[in-house]
Amino acid sequence: MRKSGILMHISSLPSDYGIGTMGKEAYKFVDFLKSAKQKCWQILPIGPTSYGDSPYQSFSTNAGNPYFIDMDILSEEGLLKKSDYSKLDWGKDRKNVDYETIYENRFKVLKIAFEEFKKGDLSEFYDFLQKNERWISNYALFMSIKNENDGKSWLEWEDGLRKRDSHSLWEFKSSHEDDVMFWEFVQFKFFEQWNKLKKYANDNGVSIIGDIPIYVAYDSADVWANKDQFLLDEDGRPSLVAGVPPDYFSESGQKWGNPLYDWEKMKSDSFGWWRERISHMLSMFDGIRIDHFRGLESYYAIPEKDPDARNGKWMKGPGREFIDVIKECAKDKLIIAEDLGDVTKEVTDLVSYSGFPGMRVLQFGFISEDDNPHLPHNYENNSVAYTGTHDNNTLLGFVWELDDNLRKRLMRYSGYDSENWDRGYDSIIRTMYESHAGLVILPIQDLLGYGSDTRLNIPGKADGNWQYRVTKDQLCSIDKGKYKSWLELYKRVK
Repeated sequence: MRKSGILMHISSLPSDYGIGTMGKEAYKFVDFLKSAKQKCWQILPIGPTSYGDSPYQSFSTNAGNPYFIDMDILSEEGLLKKSDYSKLDWGKDRKNVDYETIYENRFKVLKIAFEEFKKGDLSEFYDFLQKNERWISNYALFMSIKNENDGKSWLEWEDGLRKRDSHSLWEFKSSHEDDVMFWEFVQFKFFEQWNKLKKYANDNGVSIIGDIPIYVAYDSADVWANKDQFLLDEDGRPSLVAGVPPDYFSESGQKWGNPLYDWEKMKSDSFGWWRERISHMLSMFDGIRIDHFRGLESYYAIPEKDPDARNGKWMKGPGREFIDVIKECAKDKLIIAEDLGDVTKEVTDLVSYSGFPGMRVLQFGFISEDDNPHLPHNYENNSVAYTGTHDNNTLLGFVWELDDNLRKRLMRYSGYDSENWDRGYDSIIRTMYESHAGLVILPIQDLLGYGSDTRLNIPGKADGNWQYRVTKDQLCSIDKGKYKSWLELYKRVK
């Protein structure tokens, strides 16, 4: 394997309607990847986002984000009129997503489409529901109840619905049939558009790599419908939650707040819940990245009542037994192990046992004077190399913020000795491409050479994340010929 690709979430695509979608600009991006000889398009999790708009906190691990449904396509199908959505406020800034504005208007438009949809032939819709019965009925019911309760967490619902009393659920569904059907319709249209986009990408030689967060949001259909799979008390509350300990990036660690899995319970049915989740994701993507892979070896458990992660403790994860399940589900599809953070020998051994390529991040190779696996000369072929991830600064922002000695070291390492270091940016990119890494992925901001003001996420920052978007003009400004020539030079294209 010797390939390259681009990391850009769907939300960051150009769009006239506030956020990237699975419409014409997504198809144009596939065309861009093809013409630049990029073989992979990596995206972030595509589930419906909850509070904070993070793709890593979703109402469902199986559902798709309604924001990504393209309204122009719905219009072409006769479900909308252009006037239904073209003059609504979708935010004034084409370089940033205004989630609040989108939330206010997007579902109004989708409900107009839904009313028109119900007048037509529903046979394909019912086929979709039957094929996805495992998750969609719970998800649609969950969203309908949440909507009826002004968005409150399921923990705050009335007892019968919170505890999933069968009569209470039947009673609610019977009196809210249309609303439940609306949420099913939204997923039907999401997957219809997604499958067409993926086919177009594959037909043009582009593979799409998805992302599985190891943990799920507490306020999600997954936890509500599968409480027995998580470490919860009788009231459905967690005493311990997920996170990571203090490190280089945070002196108090990170308290994510996700519920922890009851791994012993999961083992009792050979990880059935996970088998279904992984199989579903692999039906959607050509490969997946497993976020926080080290949590499969051991995971950090934090007392839920604590304000931060300082008092957490490490607990043993499912290890090799679970890795065997992933390999069985994946068959020959690409699985990327996100083996970053506090990587112990045990974690390294587990990645080695799996055979999955691990991640190497250029920025981590130059945060100190030490030699480490993230320096390009140490990359193995069975690895995926990044200039940075969605959680890092952009490459240019990173270079700007390095102290003088480390910046000079980076430039010398990349074969650029001039004092005018900002012109050495291309040399850094070339160093990545010439490395032994089987797959090199560049965030779109690094292809553009943009600074820290275009960063997608700053871990621990309460707001302002996940907003970055590119414009059509910016994408057109990328010198595709330059990247194509480098990929040819370093044998990353056939």
